[in-house]
Amino acid sequence: MEIEANSQETSPLTSKAMWWGTLGSVRPFPNFRPERDATVLHTALEKKDVSTIVRILTNRSNAQRRSLAQVYKNFSQKELDASLKKVLSGDLQSLILGLMMIPEQFEAHRLRKAMEGAGTDEETLLEILCTRTPQQLSDIRAAYSQEYKRDLEKDLISETSGDFSKLIVALLKKEIGPGIIDQDIASLSEELKNKKPAADIWIKLLTTRNPDHLRTVLEELEFEKGQTVEDALEGHFKGILSGDLKKGLKTLVQCLQNQYLFLAQRIQTMKSSVVQGVMVAHSEEDLLRVRVAYLQSTGTSLYTALQKQFKGELQQGLLAICRAED
Repeated sequence: MEIEANSQETSPLTSKAMWWGTLGSVRPFPNFRPERDATVLHTALEKKDVSTIVRILTNRSNAQRRSLAQVYKNFSQKELDASLKKVLSGDLQSLILGLMMIPEQFEAHRLRKAMEGAGTDEETLLEILCTRTPQQLSDIRAAYSQEYKRDLEKDLISETSGDFSKLIVALLKKEIGPGIIDQDIASLSEELKNKKPAADIWIKLLTTRNPDHLRTVLEELEFEKGQTVEDALEGHFKGILSGDLKKGLKTLVQCLQNQYLFLAQRIQTMKSSVVQGVMVAHSEEDLLRVRVAYLQSTGTSLYTALQKQFKGELQQGLLAICRAED
C-alpha cells in the first residue's frame, strides 16, 4: 500500500489506515503513473472530454486519486476539484467529486447534505450511523468538524427530537462493551411484554454491545417469540412512539442482522443520490458483498440494474465502480 503514504501527504484528514477492505470492487490501478494521468486529465479538462475524465477517475483507488490531485496541482497550478466543477455538472459532478474525497470526508459530506434544507433525510443518517464502526464514526466526526466548522453531535440533535434523537446520538457515540447473552435476551423479551414501550432499553442495548453478540441475541429472541424482531418492533411501537424511532430501531436491527442486504435494498430505490452514496462509500471496502446481496434479493445483478436505470457518462462511472456482472 505504498500509494497511501502519498495520500497522507496531500490531506491532513487522511486516517493512519484507509478504510481498505479486501471485498471492495475498486482496487489500485496497476502501474499507476500520476504524472501521466495528470497530463491526460489536464488535456481532457481543456477539451471537456468527459468520458476520459470519468474513465480515469473511476479506475483509480482513492489513494491514487489523492496522489493524482496533488500532481495535477503541481503541474497546472489549479485544484483538481475546482477544474472538475467547471466541466462536470449534476449527478455526474457529485459522483466524481465524491470519489475525490477520502472516506471520512465523503460520509461527513453525506451527513451534512442529509441535514441541509427544509427536511431531514433520516434514512441517510441511519444508514451511515448504523453501518459504521466506532472508529469510523470518530473519523467522520473529525472530518465534519474540519470541513464545516460545526459539531456533528449538536447538528444531529438540532435536526431530530425525542427518543429518535437519543438513538441517533447513541449510534454516533457507540461504545462497545461486554454483555451476557441470556440476560440481554431476557431484558428485551420482558420489554416486549410491557404495554408501554421503553425505548431506552432498546437504545442502550443495541448501541453498546458487540455486533456478533447482538446477532446472537436477536436470533435467539426471534426463536423465542416466533417472529422477526422487525415485526415485533412494528407491533410493539405501533401508534405509541414516533415513527422515526420505530424506523430507526428497525433499521439498526436490519444492519446488525445483514448490513449488506440492507445496503442492497437501499440501492434498489435507484435514486441517484442513494445509489451514488452507497456505491462510493463502500467501493473499496465491501461493495462485492453488497453486489451478492443485491443479486440474491432481486434476482438481477447490480451491474445489469445500473445499465437499465442510468445513461451516458453517469452510467459509465457507476458501472466502473460496480466493476462486473455477478
